[in-house]
Amino acid sequence: MRAQLEPNMKTLSLACFPLKRSLALLACAMCLSAAPAPGLAERLKDLASIQGVRQNQLIGYGLVVGLDGSGDQTTQTPFTVQSVTSMLQQMGVSLPPASSLQLKNVAAVMVTASLPAFARPGQTLDITVSSMGNAKSLRGGTLLMTPLKGADGQIYGMAQGNVLVGGVGASANGSKTQVNHLSVGRISAGATVERAVPSVLGQGDAVYLELNDTDFSTASRVVDAVNRQFGTDTAAAEDGRVIRVRAPADNSARVAFLGALQNISLTPAQNAAKVILNARTGSVVMNQAVTLESCAVSHGNLSIVINTENVASQPAPLSGGQTVVTQNSQIDIRKEPGQVLMLKGGASLAEVVKALNAIGATPQDLLAILQAMKAAGSLRAELEII
Repeated sequence: MRAQLEPNMKTLSLACFPLKRSLALLACAMCLSAAPAPGLAERLKDLASIQGVRQNQLIGYGLVVGLDGSGDQTTQTPFTVQSVTSMLQQMGVSLPPASSLQLKNVAAVMVTASLPAFARPGQTLDITVSSMGNAKSLRGGTLLMTPLKGADGQIYGMAQGNVLVGGVGASANGSKTQVNHLSVGRISAGATVERAVPSVLGQGDAVYLELNDTDFSTASRVVDAVNRQFGTDTAAAEDGRVIRVRAPADNSARVAFLGALQNISLTPAQNAAKVILNARTGSVVMNQAVTLESCAVSHGNLSIVINTENVASQPAPLSGGQTVVTQNSQIDIRKEPGQVLMLKGGASLAEVVKALNAIGATPQDLLAILQAMKAAGSLRAELEII
């Protein structure tokens, strides 16, 4: 009997071993998940840009033709007729002096584009076409050749092509329906670069990094990371935003150096506590560094309701009077009593959100409450109203 139990107990112990190992691994995983996560490392190209490597804005004025009766109303937009007349004269078509054009298939538009860094003649750009008159829709139209100029007045590109509008609309007998926006369209690869912008990247023995946000701690960490990667005295911070980096003089070597420089990973410093308030939409956005001190908040709602009813007054029979319609308005003012709530201090974003939700205020009311909390010193963050 004992000989039969020993193999069974051995088998049971072997079966329990994987179970104990699984429980141990699960406990380790729970401990790791409960530990605070360190700051995430970011690439240097996501934190800073290279001075001189920038886009340039281009703008132009043109005409979109081929619209299905949805163009500008020429009586209200005389510049559209003037543009068509000038274009026809340049093409050798002369119009009678007293002629009045009634155009429905033409719209005056503004064309915008961004000229990327190091763009060369022959490359293509995406452009945005926006109506500047009273055209109902640019759908199905074709943009005629339009020069694109920079801030210096020089022509850097030429645009032309079929306009793609991501919306649709229809109207009949006073009824109208519309999906998305119809007066703005886009042309992919609709412009060709005609002139390059001179670049100063290859001049001098150093390049300059510009942080996206001014922060002395992040600038110091960038300098340390670059010097660890490429050697001491390679980088030096000039202020809280600009960092000077020594680079090879050869263009090919400089490009390879900048590629390696932008791929350096580092952990930026924590941003300053900030709360963004949008007064138009009532949106409130706060970052992780926001903290809240203990405070008491009292909030009450005041509502005013105005109801207007049209009442018809009938004259007596055979009195010769007239029926008169009068308006009867009733005004009701309701004020809900406010309660004093105790908000406990919170050191994390989740605790701050939980405390603000306890107030039960609408987003518009929350704007005023946050400003009052900031004035009282209980909100440890910078308020920015946009």
